Amino acid sequence: MSNTTGMSNTDTAKSASEDEKVNWFAEFRGLALMLLAVLAFHSFVAKPFFIPSTSMMPNLLVGDRLIVSKYPYGYSWASITFHLLPRGKWRLFGGTPEYGDIVIPVHPERSEDYIKRVVALPGDRIAVKDGQIILNGKPVPQKVEPDLLLPYDINSPCTEAGFELVTTAEGKQKCKVPITRETMPNGASYSIIDALPDQPLDNYDEILVPDDAVFVMGDNRDYSADSRASIARQGLGGPVPLANIGG
Repeated sequence: MSNTTGMSNTDTAKSASEDEKVNWFAEFRGLALMLLAVLAFHSFVAKPFFIPSTSMMPNLLVGDRLIVSKYPYGYSWASITFHLLPRGKWRLFGGTPEYGDIVIPVHPERSEDYIKRVVALPGDRIAVKDGQIILNGKPVPQKVEPDLLLPYDINSPCTEAGFELVTTAEGKQKCKVPITRETMPNGASYSIIDALPDQPLDNYDEILVPDDAVFVMGDNRDYSADSRASIARQGLGGPVPLANIGG
């Protein structure tokens, strides 16, 4: 029987093999474009963030995940994912945080993201005395609240941090944490932990925050390497330039 199509079995197999060839250039191009789109989204819109430490207890716990908005304060080198651009003081569409805002400052020497709360704005005078913020000569109101029971697991130190480990009526272990509520001049109010007496960060001599910077602190005042702590102690070494705020 003759091949009415005029194509031999060999030709058919060869054609099928050619059809099955992968266009690797197109594959890599598509992968590169997808990667660029993800990097652009994380740099200019929002990026997932993982809480690595206890510095923002009781409001943010170790292991918590959140989405960081990149645009509220404008864009700078700190906004770019992995901080690929050289450091500088430039900002585009720059905005200033408000009291109580949670921000992502980048360490002044390392490409390491921190997470802290803004407690002083450009031009403010700030000091800390016996654990209480003195803002422009006036103590920021603090009010003791009932102890808070936080989840207890290997990521949430309890007795190691000086807190009491208790067992609830349901038989679950909880971490009993002393809570103080702090209220900023704009009405922003949030819980803080300041349980250890006479620890070094409880006192900080008054400084003037530069016009292009903010002063930040962690909500867990006993264990937070923030603007109060020197760079040698893993802190931010004072006010954070607005250009170093990544979201």
